[in-house]
Amino acid sequence: MTHRIRVVYCTQCAWMLRAAWIAQELLTTFQDELMGGGATLEPGTGGIFEVYADDERVWSRKDDGGFPDIVELKRLVRDRIAPDRVLGHADRAAARRLEG
Repeated sequence: MTHRIRVVYCTQCAWMLRAAWIAQELLTTFQDELMGGGATLEPGTGGIFEVYADDERVWSRKDDGGFPDIVELKRLVRDRIAPDRVLGHADRAAARRLEG
């Protein structure tokens, strides 16, 4: 199955570089899952910063309280497009937080 990532960012806030970095991180991590679908950047206004995986919003700056931690975002995207995939260090970091 082909998957897609979409990062919507505010042009007024000059968040394009942050959006591009997040898209690059997700493309690197999920290159097999995103082959044929890819990642797109979508300009917006009004302070928007949202990340979608297959048209499902997985992060919203407004609703989730700021910008995503990249490790947390990768887990959220993984849960949507590749739930059986192990993320290595990202999964270990989450497990340590739950234990501590």
